[in-house]
Amino acid sequence: MFAVLNAYLFQHRSISIPGLGTIYLETLPAAVDVADRTMLPPVYHFRFDKYFDAPDAAFFSYIATQRNILDYEAIKWYNEFSFELRNRIKNEDSVTWDGVGVLKKDGSGNVLFEPAATSFPFLQPTPAMRVNRQNVQHTLLVGDRERTSDEMSELLHDDADKGRKIAWWVIALIIAAAGLAFLGWYFYSHGLSAGNQTKF
Repeated sequence: MFAVLNAYLFQHRSISIPGLGTIYLETLPAAVDVADRTMLPPVYHFRFDKYFDAPDAAFFSYIATQRNILDYEAIKWYNEFSFELRNRIKNEDSVTWDGVGVLKKDGSGNVLFEPAATSFPFLQPTPAMRVNRQNVQHTLLVGDRERTSDEMSELLHDDADKGRKIAWWVIALIIAAAGLAFLGWYFYSHGLSAGNQTKF
């Protein structure tokens, strides 16, 4: 029985047990350990929520398909299963759900959940080395045309060189205009003279 429920839990990431609560499968994403130069795999763990315990219709359809029975029989069967599970927890103090965890009651009668250790042998840390490639050619889509990275580099450098040349001429023109303006002001305010005595 638990095999069918585990399959549903791993596919849909949650399973609700009437009268007990819902078990969720949560995932922490993969991470990079820079110090050890490894890529750590995702981590899976189970969480129990005792406040939500209503399965949805898709769950009963899944059970009916897996057990090859009608939907209303699946509802009846699962309700009997959850009733039996609640009684086992009440009488035996704990029930082990293979691959998921242990359901047990505390001193005040509340149901507690201890998740099983979820270690998958196919999820192992992987060595991760940063690779920086210099002068590698690849294609880029620029507008509606494909160009290589070398072509784009040449185009960008040519544009930058043209910009520098244009900037030099612009600066020279500005300086020349400022010089002419200064000379015009000087001759206007002091007059135009040839030598010390003659004014024109």
